[in-house]
Amino acid sequence: MRAAYYDRQGSADDVLIVGNVPDCEPGPGEVKVRIAISGLNPTDIKARSGFAGMAMPFPRVIPHQDGAGTIEKVGPGVSPDRIGERVWLYKAQYGRAFGTAAEYAVIPADLAVPLPDNASFPVGATLGIAGMTAHRCLFADGDIRGQRILVQGGAGAVGTAAILLAKWAGAWVAATVGRPEQAKVASAAGADLVINRHDEDVAATIRQATKGSGVDRIIEVDLVTNFAVDIACLAPNGAVAAYATEDADAKLVMPFRATMMGGYAFRFIFFTVIPDAAFRLAIKDLTACLGAGAYEPHIGLELPLEKIAQAHAAQESGQVVGKILLRTAD
Repeated sequence: MRAAYYDRQGSADDVLIVGNVPDCEPGPGEVKVRIAISGLNPTDIKARSGFAGMAMPFPRVIPHQDGAGTIEKVGPGVSPDRIGERVWLYKAQYGRAFGTAAEYAVIPADLAVPLPDNASFPVGATLGIAGMTAHRCLFADGDIRGQRILVQGGAGAVGTAAILLAKWAGAWVAATVGRPEQAKVASAAGADLVINRHDEDVAATIRQATKGSGVDRIIEVDLVTNFAVDIACLAPNGAVAAYATEDADAKLVMPFRATMMGGYAFRFIFFTVIPDAAFRLAIKDLTACLGAGAYEPHIGLELPLEKIAQAHAAQESGQVVGKILLRTAD
């Protein structure tokens, strides 16, 4: 089968290869999926480049955790009724050498989730890391209907997913961005208020928009940088869910008294340690959101598999607004 892979870590141009590799067959409890679209995430970049001393987990890696396609074969213990099912995948390469950057992927059957008929394969390929991380950030501390949410970095993949899910769930949503093209994406996702963090005082704008009350929850892409702003935006007993850092050695320092007196809570979200029960809830809610036609993330770049190095470079540049996807077959 055709696949993209690397045998050593390094820059995209240096190590990513597209070629033929042995086909894969499903074992007990597994399904074989013909991949239509493979989804790229920052974690794929970090694994390929060796971020923070991350070692090669296998001698050869076919990257990417997310994707969407059609089940073509099932292993022992999986109902044959699933053959032909349209699915989206998550954690495809977690603990395994081969992910979705290929014509086919073999994956445990429960990690291949039925894709509603009204949802396209490109949308399905955006759901895994971004959609589930956003869901955990939003709902780890309970229902958000009627609450006020601030999404820091509202045009990123997780940020956009958080806006879409929060609006579907009945929340009021503000989002910060850094560029005009990002503002368009956050607005299109449904944000009630979009704030350019370079041109506006984020905390003052939030306080004015909420009549001094502040926000109940913050979805945070850079807590170390934004901590003081977050504290100034939070309502009493508000919560912050932080899910990313680009600095492996980042240190978080917080004023204990102000944080304690506000009753604030800080939650840290990392995709691979999200509890199974939270994954199941995310699947349920994402499926409902998709079925309602309320989940349409912005696709910033879609390329054929042969241009995977270009896709990785684009992800690393930070200049592409929206999800980056690869077509595994034209």
